[in-house]
Order: sequence, then C-alpha cells, then structure tokens
Amino acid sequence: MFKKNKNLLYIAASLVIFIVLAVLYANPVISGKRLMQHDIVFYKGGAEELLQYRANNDKETYWSDAMFGGMPTYQTGAQFRGDVIKKIDDLFMFLPKPANYLFLLFAGFFFLGMVAVRNWKYALLGATFFGLSTYFYIIIAAGHNGKVHTIAYFAPLLAGILLVYIRKKYILGFIVTTLFAGLQICANHPQMTYYLFIGLGFLFLSELIRAVKGQIEWKHFLISSGIVGLGVVLGVGMNSQRIMANAEYVKETVRGKQILNNEKHSSGKSGMDHESITMWSYGKLETLNLFIPRLMGGGSQEEGSDKIMEHIQELAQENIKSQQEYDMMVKGFGSATYWGDQPSTSGPAYQGAVVCFLAVLGFFFAGKKYRYWILGASILTVFLAWGSNFSVLTDFFIDYVPMYNKFRAPSSILVVVEFLFPLIAILGLYQFFTNDKLTEEYKKRILLYVSGTVLGITLILTLFGKGILGFYTANEKTYLPPYILDYLVDERYKMFQADALKALAYVAITAAALFFALRKKLSINVALLIIGFVSLFDLWTVNRRYLNDDNFVDKTFADNPFQTENSEYLMSKAGNDSFVQSLLQQTEVNRALQTIADKDKTHYRIFNNVLGTFSETNTSYFKSSIGGYHAVKLRRYDDLINQYFSSTDQVKTIRILNMLNTKYFLVGNLQKPEITPNPDANGNAWFVSDIKYVSNPNEELNETGNVDTKNTAVIASADKSYFAGKKLAKDSTAYLNLKTYQPNELSFDSSSKTPQLAVFSEIYYPHGWNVYLDGNKVDYIKADYLLRALYVPAGQHKIEMKFEPAVIETGKLFSLISFGLFILLSLVGAYFLFRNYKQSKTVTA
Repeated sequence: MFKKNKNLLYIAASLVIFIVLAVLYANPVISGKRLMQHDIVFYKGGAEELLQYRANNDKETYWSDAMFGGMPTYQTGAQFRGDVIKKIDDLFMFLPKPANYLFLLFAGFFFLGMVAVRNWKYALLGATFFGLSTYFYIIIAAGHNGKVHTIAYFAPLLAGILLVYIRKKYILGFIVTTLFAGLQICANHPQMTYYLFIGLGFLFLSELIRAVKGQIEWKHFLISSGIVGLGVVLGVGMNSQRIMANAEYVKETVRGKQILNNEKHSSGKSGMDHESITMWSYGKLETLNLFIPRLMGGGSQEEGSDKIMEHIQELAQENIKSQQEYDMMVKGFGSATYWGDQPSTSGPAYQGAVVCFLAVLGFFFAGKKYRYWILGASILTVFLAWGSNFSVLTDFFIDYVPMYNKFRAPSSILVVVEFLFPLIAILGLYQFFTNDKLTEEYKKRILLYVSGTVLGITLILTLFGKGILGFYTANEKTYLPPYILDYLVDERYKMFQADALKALAYVAITAAALFFALRKKLSINVALLIIGFVSLFDLWTVNRRYLNDDNFVDKTFADNPFQTENSEYLMSKAGNDSFVQSLLQQTEVNRALQTIADKDKTHYRIFNNVLGTFSETNTSYFKSSIGGYHAVKLRRYDDLINQYFSSTDQVKTIRILNMLNTKYFLVGNLQKPEITPNPDANGNAWFVSDIKYVSNPNEELNETGNVDTKNTAVIASADKSYFAGKKLAKDSTAYLNLKTYQPNELSFDSSSKTPQLAVFSEIYYPHGWNVYLDGNKVDYIKADYLLRALYVPAGQHKIEMKFEPAVIETGKLFSLISFGLFILLSLVGAYFLFRNYKQSKTVTA
C-alpha cells in the first residue's frame, strides 16, 4: 500500500512539473499577454460574422458570407450543440494558451509511458522528449492549434490500445481508447489523425504476425482487435456531427472531385492535384535535421538572416556592374538561413540529438513486440515525408491509398516519427537498465558501436560538411556570383557547425552517462537526471528560436488584431514580432474597410486589391469579401479564382465581380487606400429572361465570363428539364429586392408581370440550402457556374432562402447515441472490475 501511495505521489508531482514547465515556457501569459499567431489572426477575420451571429442570437450559423462569396462554417469555427465530447476536451484545456497545449503534450505522453514501461521516471523523461519536440513549437507559433491539439492526443490513444493488446486490460483499455479516439477526432485535424493511423497500422500488423507465429493466442488477438475497433468506432461516432458535416462539405471543396477538365487533371478525379499535394516535400538529407536542427538551415526567416542579407547587399553594391548581373543574383537567391528542398519553412522538425541517439539504441534494446512495428512505421513515414523526392512511393499512395490525396504537405507526416522516437527511446532505455537477460557485455558492445557510429558521422559532417552537404541550392549555384555564394556558404556552415558541435556534446554526455551507469560508477537515477537535463536544455534552447517572448503581445491587440487606431501605445506593445508589425502597417486599410461598413450597412461584397485578395481576412472582419484565406475553399469558387483572377483580362474579371455583387473596390496602397464604389454591381438578385445552355462545366465557366450576366444566365444542359413547361418573358418593370439578411437566412420580395428566372448573388451549395416561394419549398438550380437560380412565376412573391443542413441533426443523434453507448459499456465494465476486485480481496483475506 505504501509503495502504491508513493507512486501516486510521484505521478501527481510529475503532473505539477508539467504545469510548471508549460507555464514557465509560456511565461508572458502570467502577466496577461496573449500569443499572437498568424493563422489565428486570419481565423478571427474569417469567423467574425459567425461569432457576431452567435453572440447576438445565442445559436449557431453553419453558413457565413464572410469569405469567398459564402461557404459553410464547419471548418471556420462552428460549434455543434449537444457536442458532449467537446465539453470533456475543454476540461483538459484549463491552462491559458499555449501552456494548455504544452501540458497536454507532456501529460498525454506521460500516461503512455506509464502504460508502456510502468515506471514514472522513464515516463517523465519520455514526456519531456515528446513534449519539447521543436516542430510543435513551430506550429504553435504559426497558429496551427488544431494540429498540435490533435497530436497531443496521439499518446493517450496509443496508451489505450497498448492496454488492450499488450497489457490485456480489456475494460480499462476500451475506456481509454474510446475516450481519446473521440477527443483526438474532436480536436479536428483529420490529416494528423490519418497519419497516426498509418503508423498504428504497423502495430496491428505486428500483433497479427505474433498471433500467426503463436507468440500470442488468436483468441486474445481477435478480442483485442474487436475491443479497439469498437472503441475507435464509438470515438468516431461521438464526433458524428463534425464528421458527417465535413464529409458532406469536402465533396464540394478543393479536396473533393474535380469539376473541370484541363492539363492538370480530369473531371471526376477526387482530391488535389499532385503538385499541390507534394509542394512541401522534405529533402532526403534534410531528414537529418531531426538530429541536427540547422543541417539545412532553420526557418526561412531565422535570427541572423537580416545581418547576412545586409552584407550580401553590400557585396552586391561593391561588385555588381550591370542590371543583368543584379537580376541574375535576385533570381538565384532564396533564403539566407534555409537551403532545403521545401519552398519555405518556419523551422526544422528537430527531435533532439539525445532523443534520436536513444531511439537508435532503443531499436537494439526494446522488446520485439515494440521495436519492429515502430521501426516499420518510422521508415515508411520518413519515406512518405520525402513526397516528390521519393515519387514512386508517393505516387502509389496518392493514386491507390484511400484519402491520401485529400492532404497536402507530406513533410508533416514526420509527426509520426516525432511521436515514436521518444517512445522507442524510453522503451530501450528501460530495458538497458532493467533487463537482466541482456548481458552487460552485449549492452556495452551495442552502446559503444552506436555511440561511435553516431559521433563519428557527426564529427565527419562537422569537419567536412562543406564538401558533403554543400550548403547551397542548385538555383543558387547556377545564378549567384562566386563571391556571394562563398560568403553565403561560409555563414551557413557556421550555423550548421554550431548545432553539430552541440549534438556531439549532447550525445557524448548521454553515452558517457549510460556507460558509467552500466559500470556502476553512476546510479541509474543520476544517469537519468543527466540525460533528462541535457535533453531539456537542448530542446528548450532550440525551441526558443521559434516560439519565445516576442510572440506574445498585449491582450488588447491580440483580441483585436484588425486595429483602426495606429497609436504609439499599440506600436510600443507590438514587440519585435515582424508579423505584428505588418498587421499594424495595415491600419489605414482597416480604417477604410470600417468606413465602408459604417456607411453602407446593406448586404454586398468588397474586393480588396490592396492586400492579397485571396490571402487576407481583414475585409471579412468588417464586411463580406470576394476573397479570404482558407485551405478548404469550395471547388467551384476556386475554379473561378483560377480562371478569372489569375488572368489579365480585366473585362471578364469585372463581369465576374459584378455578378458577385461587388459594390466597393479597395485600391491604392497600405498608406493611402482608396474606396471606389462600383455602380455596375448586379445587386443581391436580379431577373433574367435569356438562357444560354452549355454542355459541360468548362463551357459553363468560360461562358459566364463572356455573357452579360444581368440579362443572360448560363445554365448547364443537365438542368434543361427544370424549365419543362416553363416559359420566360422579359418585364422591364419587374423588381427583386433583398428584404432581410442573415448569413443563414435571406428573404426577397419580387414582382413581375411575366415568369422569369431569378438569379441570386449567393453561392450554390447543394447540401442544406432550402428555397421557399410564398412559404412553399421549391426546387432551385445552379446558374453562372456557382450561383443559385429560381424560376419565379408572374405576380408578387416572397422568396426565402434558409440554410437547414439535415446532417447536423442526424449527426447530433448519432453523437449522443455513441456517447450513451460508451457510458453504458464503461459502467458495465467498471462494475465487473469492481466485482473482480472485491472477489480478489475476499480470497486474499
């Protein structure tokens, strides 16, 4: 009993340590500052209409007109009523952001460590290995909250699965697996969950092979697989609302089927094109930055890059004699501090020299039931991270593995390695110190071989790195003059060398601690402390390059990044963060947008040509925008952007803008934005009597830019049947006016002496929008490639459009049923556990 209570005390102390570490790292939150995150700022702009609707109506809108002419809110902050699993998730997020994510990373892996090795010391060590992985701090700084939130639930989910398969704790394993499967999906980053299950597939395969070989009973394997499968199904079921809504939505987005035929893809093919998927592919050698952070540089904008750029400018001024030479230099230069294969990066996927070294040892010392599946999962995910640099495997997965073509940036699959390396590290370390079946001679031999190999390779790279790694890109080698290239290589080599020497020192200290502990010159506890502190110092100092106090700003500015007051106070509170400074430079643009919104409160859209139209949400914060910023746009709108906003045909572009009810243009520059009204906008809705039928989507999109959409509607030939028995005739006195607007409900009054086709400047989405004519639900069709259209008989009518997605209520029902089954089965399981416990106590007595 004393030992059990002591362990509980150590576990509680470990959780306190995690809270301290998390808050200490994010210490500006203590003084009330907030983390300023790039993607969260963009989220705030795009979600403002949704947030205002929620605040004013105490209910949810699942459609918003804020970005891209209108889109569902399922991926822009929608909340689902009756979402019980989300309420449970909120309980874990009790610390201020980002300390909440850091604590979850630490605590989740600690739980996994306790299941895997059943020793709090190794679990604590593993938690710091995992929780301090550099990639997590990079994505937190960027604002990829859903990604890090999902990753934080990797460990406890695997813990539940191991409880079932390895520990044979069926009831407890079912409860843990189901709960954390539900929480992980609730965190809402399907790509990370998908990648995790690719890795876990190797665990299932390993257990299957063990059953085939007779190492475990078939009965146990089948029971375990059934329990884990049921747990995952219920976890998915508890998220039915978000899963079903997103599954319905994704079909209509850039992740769904292609609509157009062109040189990049054919219509009907699902997923993104190959180029979009593989754009962020990791370089083969770049993978070694898991061990040496700046092997290929750090982030594209690393500390010290400004100084390097200044010197390059000085060299250019002294030596470049012609405009042609200068143009060649500009063409060849990318980033001063990153020279890897990706277009750009915020930093390396550094796992830690100590962790990588211990992971290699772990593949020799850890039990076979762990080492082979972890090795297989690690190798496959590294290969997949190479993307276009290992096209044979990548193309196979894109073409044949279900759902793989829905996700971009294959480099991010390295999160599986960053999850499994700390696990194999502590598994191997535990066996190294505790497994008496492994002889001391074997342990010493493997330690010396691995240490010598790792240190030797690192030393060779440190001394001869210029000849081996180059430190330049092919583009730089081609276009940069030798004096600039030589300077750049020297500076980069210094960066690399500094990190490589640190890696040498960290590995040498770790190897020495293991060796002396093995020889009984050090106690195991002291060796673990040395390893823990060395790894903590290593990862902490690297992470501070990418997430530090400069990322935190005054609460006032963080809550409202779209400032209209460019005061000295705000400038002083902005700190040194370049992104914050860039936001403050947009103050005049925000002020102009505010002026438009205050002056004209009707429903319309703005085309912002000062900021990047399709990479900003400032406009959306104040009013509905033609543009926006989101990775999952509706496919038809994306086609429209590619066709008409990437061309130089201004006549057609203006026609499209008019069709989208663009009432104002914002032009000029950051310092002097100009508001230009557009009197030619089509309005919210209009009548047409002329129809032009087209035979395929390509013609439909092309003709939409050719016709006068105020008088003619482009209709797909597939919708000809809609007009059977309906005649259209022009009436110059007809009118069609928007009476009330809410993002999910619009009403119009119409009057016409003849039957006409009403075209609405509202995005066509085939799921959930219902149209009512004089209170009766009626059918509507698509016009002009992406707008809604309705046949309206002669006379006076009231037209209503309501977004009533049935999938929300259906999903809610499945969510509640799944959660109810989880609770019921858990209670039944808890009853049997308690009964068995009482019986065992009785027998003991």
